[in-house]
Amino acid sequence: MMAVGMRARRLGGRMLHWMVLATFCTLLAFPFYWMLITSFKSTRDLYDLKNNPFIFNESPTLEHLRLLFRETLFLRWLGNTAFAGLVVVVITLVLAVPAAYALARLTGRWGGRVGIGIFLTYLVPPTLLFIPLSRIVAWLGLQDTLWAVIVVYPSFTIPFSTWLLMGFFKSIPAELEDAAMVDGLTRFQAFLKLVIPISVSGILTVVIFTFTLVSQEFVYALTFISSAAHQTVGVGVPVYLVRGDVYYWGSLMAACLVASLPIAVLYNLFLDRFIAGFTVGSVK
Repeated sequence: MMAVGMRARRLGGRMLHWMVLATFCTLLAFPFYWMLITSFKSTRDLYDLKNNPFIFNESPTLEHLRLLFRETLFLRWLGNTAFAGLVVVVITLVLAVPAAYALARLTGRWGGRVGIGIFLTYLVPPTLLFIPLSRIVAWLGLQDTLWAVIVVYPSFTIPFSTWLLMGFFKSIPAELEDAAMVDGLTRFQAFLKLVIPISVSGILTVVIFTFTLVSQEFVYALTFISSAAHQTVGVGVPVYLVRGDVYYWGSLMAACLVASLPIAVLYNLFLDRFIAGFTVGSVK
């Protein structure tokens, strides 16, 4: 009887586990399903409140996709966002990785305090900074160019990335580097050949975080870029698909789906490393 009871409890626990997992996956997938079905619904179907909003009540249509790809510069905005994201990621890594290592290893107890100070600069809202930064952009002659946001975005990606990587570098035992330097490596060689490979999870976290921030940033891109050809997705889609009080919901949802799906897939592929990047140091 006890064995039967234990077997029943295990079966109940597994069923509960799968029910919770199925509910969680459904909640995660529902926004993408909603964007997909809205992208192909007819305009009449979208605004008819008597219809079921979760299914196709009429035949699917491509009118929203035609509006998105033929009457806007959506593909150009995607290319601008990808280019700006890649450049900002490179700039952030080149500056944040050595800065975080120096603060974690070479500055003693002051490194942590300086790291906190750097992180606090990340918390300053863009609404307070876009006016002085616009003066800098004008002085550099970068108004209405994609390089305006490429220059500005590292101002908030580098502080957080530096603070995040400091935790990664502190979690690596210093004895490993000491042993490498005893074997003949310089500190810089130990940093490249030992510390960087161990810190791949943290570096990958920085890459994903930085690219995500660039793709969804709105205030700076709206302030520094005015022409449609130089816009990013985060500004071009809401500005050109919301005309007065008219919302092109089908095209808006299609744009959101196309722009968000690659990032969602990227998060899913590297989920374990991404979680490790944010939880480093929580368990010794």
